[in-house]
Amino acid sequence: MKNKVLLGLVAFLALIQFIRPERNLSDDQTYSISTKYAVTDEVNGILKVACNDCHSNKTEYPWYANVQPVASWLAHHVEEGKDELNLSTFTKLPIAVQNHKLEETIEMVEDGEMPLASYTYLGLHKEANLSETQKKVLIDWAKAQMDTLKANYPADSLVLKRRKKAE
Repeated sequence: MKNKVLLGLVAFLALIQFIRPERNLSDDQTYSISTKYAVTDEVNGILKVACNDCHSNKTEYPWYANVQPVASWLAHHVEEGKDELNLSTFTKLPIAVQNHKLEETIEMVEDGEMPLASYTYLGLHKEANLSETQKKVLIDWAKAQMDTLKANYPADSLVLKRRKKAE
């Protein structure tokens, strides 16, 4: 019985290797955050190593992204990351949403929620483990962008409008 289960598992794992999820490789930067906001080389470097794989239109895939079921898990993870924040399409968002996303970035970095532990786990992306200095650079940059928005837009345009609940 054990041999049949083991053989079935091996056959299943072999078969799913033929399933290839779509990869995040478009690299379309038409509406990139850097087209509107001042992104220094230092900030760009931090975003590249700690954020862009999940939060842009260009993911640098590690070797293990070719093995199922990891490939599907990574594809889903990247899709969720882009749904939450896509730096490649950032300037397409309403200005209030852009302001809110910068605010969320500050909170997530301050609270140590980004980059995700699953991304930096086992040292696979050790360069994404941000130092306190890198965190401060990223937080200060996001705050400066929010200050620029405050200086250039009416205050009420930077606040997300609450949706009325349907009754």
